[in-house]
Amino acid sequence: MYIDTHSHLYSEDFDNDIDEVIIRAKDAGIKKIILPDISSVERPKLETLVNKDPNYFYPMIGLHPSDVKENYLEELDIINRKISQNSYIGVGETGLDYYWDTKYKEEQIEAFEYQIKLALKYDLPICIHVREAFEDSINMLKKYKDKHLKGVVHCFTGNLEQAKEIIDCGLYLGIGGVCTFKNSDLRDILRNIDINNIILETDSPYLAPVPYRGKRNESSYIVKVAEELQSVYSLDSEKIGEITSANAKQLFNI
Repeated sequence: MYIDTHSHLYSEDFDNDIDEVIIRAKDAGIKKIILPDISSVERPKLETLVNKDPNYFYPMIGLHPSDVKENYLEELDIINRKISQNSYIGVGETGLDYYWDTKYKEEQIEAFEYQIKLALKYDLPICIHVREAFEDSINMLKKYKDKHLKGVVHCFTGNLEQAKEIIDCGLYLGIGGVCTFKNSDLRDILRNIDINNIILETDSPYLAPVPYRGKRNESSYIVKVAEELQSVYSLDSEKIGEITSANAKQLFNI
C-alpha cells in the first residue's frame, strides 16, 4: 500500500488521459493521493478532480511561493475564506522559492508565515516548498517550533544538517524521484534518517524517477521511489510503503 502525498494530477499535463493515470495508480497499489494547491487559478481543476473520487483524492489549499505576485494579499484572503468551508486536509503548498526570481522575496516570506498561522489556527499540517531558500525556511520554522506546527518539507533536497533541523521542528521529509537520480546524495542522507520521519511523494508531473527521468511523472511511479529505498532501509518496498503510508495517515489525519 502506498500514499502519494504530493501529486498535481489536476495539471493540464493529464488532461488527455487522467482516467488511465488513475487506473495505473490504483493498479500499482496507491490507495490515496493528496493534491497540493497552487493558487486560485488552478484550484477549480483541483476541486473537480477531488469531486471525481473524494475517497481517493484529498485536497490541500495554499498559495505556492512562485505564485506570490502583486495580488498575493487577495489570494491569501481567498484562502482564509475558503479554508473553513471545505474539507481540506492541509495548507499548501506554501514556502519559499528563490530559484527563479527574488522580486517578491519579502512577499513570499509574508505569505509563508500567514499560511503557517492558518495551519496552526485550523490544526492542519502544512506542506512546504523550499528551493534555494533553506536557511530562511528553517529559520521561519524555528519561530514556530514550540507551537506544535506539523507538516512536511516536500521534495526534500537539502543536506543532512538541514534534514535534522526540519525533523527537530516536528516536520516530515517528503521523498520522491530525486532519490533515484544517479547524481543525488539523498540516499546517503536518508541512511542517517529514521524511516519514521519520511513520507513518499511523486510531485507529478515533475521529477519522474529513474527509469522515467525526463518524462512526465505520475502517481504509479511512486513504486520506483520505494524500490530505491530498499537498500537504504534494508526493507522490501512493500514494507516501506506500509510504514510511510502510516506516517502519512498520521500526519494528514486520513
